[in-house]
Amino acid sequence: MRSWSAMPCLNDLLLVTVLICVTPLASAQDVEWPHYGRDLASSKYVPLDQIDADNVDELELVWSWDTPDNAVFRREAEASAAEYKATPIMVDGVLYVSTSLGHVAAVDAVSGEQLWVFESGSWRQGRHPNYNNNHRGVSYWSDGEASRVFMAANDGILWSLDATTGEPDPVFGDQGWIDLKRGLGTDAAIGNYGNISPPLIINDTVVVGSSLHDVPRFRDQIPPGHVRAFDARTGQRKWMFHVIPREDEAGAETWEEESWRFMGGANVWTLMSADPEAGLVYLPTSTPANDWYGGHRKGDNLYAESLVALDVDSGEVVWHYQTTRHGLWDYDLPAAPNLVDIEVDGEPISAVAQISKQGFVFVFDRLTGEPVWPIEMRPVPQSDVPGERTAETQPFPTRPAPFEPQGLTDETLIDYTPELRAEALEQLEGVDYGELYTPPSTRGMVMVPGYSGGAGWWGAAVDPRTNIQYIPSYTLPRFIKLREPEPDESDYRYIRDRSFTIDGPRNLPLTKPPYGRITAIDLDTGEHVWQVPHGEGIRQRLIDMGVEDPGPVGNVSKNGPLLTESLLFVGQLDAGRPVFRAFDKMTGEVVHEMDLPLPPTGTPISYRINGRQYIVMAAGAGPTTRLLALALPEAD
Repeated sequence: MRSWSAMPCLNDLLLVTVLICVTPLASAQDVEWPHYGRDLASSKYVPLDQIDADNVDELELVWSWDTPDNAVFRREAEASAAEYKATPIMVDGVLYVSTSLGHVAAVDAVSGEQLWVFESGSWRQGRHPNYNNNHRGVSYWSDGEASRVFMAANDGILWSLDATTGEPDPVFGDQGWIDLKRGLGTDAAIGNYGNISPPLIINDTVVVGSSLHDVPRFRDQIPPGHVRAFDARTGQRKWMFHVIPREDEAGAETWEEESWRFMGGANVWTLMSADPEAGLVYLPTSTPANDWYGGHRKGDNLYAESLVALDVDSGEVVWHYQTTRHGLWDYDLPAAPNLVDIEVDGEPISAVAQISKQGFVFVFDRLTGEPVWPIEMRPVPQSDVPGERTAETQPFPTRPAPFEPQGLTDETLIDYTPELRAEALEQLEGVDYGELYTPPSTRGMVMVPGYSGGAGWWGAAVDPRTNIQYIPSYTLPRFIKLREPEPDESDYRYIRDRSFTIDGPRNLPLTKPPYGRITAIDLDTGEHVWQVPHGEGIRQRLIDMGVEDPGPVGNVSKNGPLLTESLLFVGQLDAGRPVFRAFDKMTGEVVHEMDLPLPPTGTPISYRINGRQYIVMAAGAGPTTRLLALALPEAD
């Protein structure tokens, strides 16, 4: 049952009283956050400086908003959700945000008062097909008269809601919604189709990706991850881009033995970016099914694991670059690329910088797709799994240098003490490990970075004044083992037998620190400016074990960056402590850290309204999820 509640304006004729419903109005001095990454370039940068290094230690919690999910958990035993990963947007003094269980809400950006809430009911359709129920945000559109909030929900329904009332728009699609599970050219496994990321809206066009199950047991369980565009007013489909090309399309030859006919995946599950002036939208795509074995899809498999630039009006490919050929490692491109105007050796370049789970930054001319710095095709290890045919080479950017350790080698293996190192080597006996792109095997393979990254969906931030990119990432090795399934278990020749995070000796990490890091890269030169551990991590535990104090060693966390004029903000659950940190952008030094009442789980935003700067972020998980708003104390 779909339902919504709102706070409408009332005319009480009996009391001869007129109550005027007032939406908070933005003044000329207000600064908004109208898109997920603040702008379509996904910069996550806001030109505000009221909160700076001199007063950031005065930040305080000024309001919190409890999501309607919390009430659902209290009354519905079957409700289930993961971390609250949403990033709100702010337009005209109102925050618009989604929740893990599929609500959309409007919240007063000054007071935190809830203005309306819409319940999509997506959580009642069962868990999200890939992970537990989670959602990352909504998008806003206005033509100056009508204004709408768009959400692509976990159950694969695209909603268009009136931004003032929260009610579905009756002229969009079918009374306000479109079933994205239909119209893909196949009815294969629509139960394994959903959405977790906000649509991208450019030039009155709503561009939507999808989230699909990662590890299907049968080939017909996953539909192809085609990307579609809809008219923002009517919901009429404008175009569909075949991420897995059809028979007569360029790229079909890279799916040998006509595997394009039955393959699924290669979807855009994460965020997208766009250049409105050029009319281009940038798609970071993912691995085709089955993530770990590709004997049934021989070839490079375009446009999987690629950055694809499409003409937003036609959906035609303008250029593309495949960052992983014939992917076997779940090395999806995990985040929206950053669009930035750089200057390299005195030459201005309209660039796009795409971070990857492997720890690379691929930098291209965003209009032509030409690499800004050379990308070398280097030989990589080959598979001995029967039926598999590994790509002989993979692309390695020559600049910037990787921001994560790559591969498990003498350079990356834990070495706090000789004894710990010896134990780690003993633990690795009998399994495969080594350089980047060591393929999965029946013996088992340890991959570094793991398939969660490296970089993740939270992405990077870029300062458009300095062209410095800031990347939070972490090092989390994963163990993958293949096996042959029983005939009634799967129609793939090999499936993933085991996959998990692999620890080192005595439950310590398998690799050297840092285990979480933030890297600043100058995109004009391709050089690293600084890299610092993100968090204390297991520092105290190591000291208690008799290891000489290593200093902060970083902590695995999935938190995105916020950039202001002088500071970089990143939240974290650090060794059990929910904390929000401010860094000096030029040095990486921690300027201040603030304890939070809940673990920060979404990328923060910042805006100014009525002369006051706010920072807002999602926090918590499951039955306790909130938006937290921080600001400086109000002046007397």
